Amino acid sequence: MLLVVEDDERISQPLIQLLRHEGFEVVHVSCGLDAIRATQTQLPDLVLVDLTLPDIDGLEVCRIIRQQSPTLPIVMLTARNQEVDVVVGLAAGADDYVTKPFRVGELVARVRARLRQAATVEASQKAQGDHTAGVRVDSTSRRAWLDGMEIALSPKEFDLLAYLTAHAGATLRREQIMQHVWDEHWWGSTRTLDTHVAALRRKLGDTTNPPRFITTIRSVGLRFEQS
Repeated sequence: MLLVVEDDERISQPLIQLLRHEGFEVVHVSCGLDAIRATQTQLPDLVLVDLTLPDIDGLEVCRIIRQQSPTLPIVMLTARNQEVDVVVGLAAGADDYVTKPFRVGELVARVRARLRQAATVEASQKAQGDHTAGVRVDSTSRRAWLDGMEIALSPKEFDLLAYLTAHAGATLRREQIMQHVWDEHWWGSTRTLDTHVAALRRKLGDTTNPPRFITTIRSVGLRFEQS
């Protein structure tokens, strides 16, 4: 289902008809606050949002939606075509943009492309969640879940977990982990790694023997256990 956020009926009505003709289910709202609510209640697969809205700016709508739904595709509809406007919109959380007046074929192609990309990401995340024994990591939004419950991680804890899960089943040398997660020119003690591993284990409830997730390989490094 697509959520169309557009207050100008001269644009919204033909756009809705076009999208429905292409086989999409469409929900339409005409202001930013309604758009934010609709993303939570209607659970759209993609949002088409105009940057000029009667209540709050479309850029702010993008920011709020992106905070609430990190993986929801957002396509901007804008009459502004200067590079700076596009950059600001993408920085606000939009995935793509279409400049008015838009060509029908281009708009539909961009929508379908973003939906395909979102489906690919979802499938990848599901596969990753399956092979990392209850831990799922989304590097795009920098969020992590344990058995479906989101866990709060510090930036370095997240980087460490993301690196370990990306190499699940492989034994990683301590120096290799330090160079990747901290600094490629790192040298010296690995005590900071021990501190972060201990904190990560506490947050994962990984205190059993043998551990469920992070195994220490004596004199070598760490291994994230596959399911």
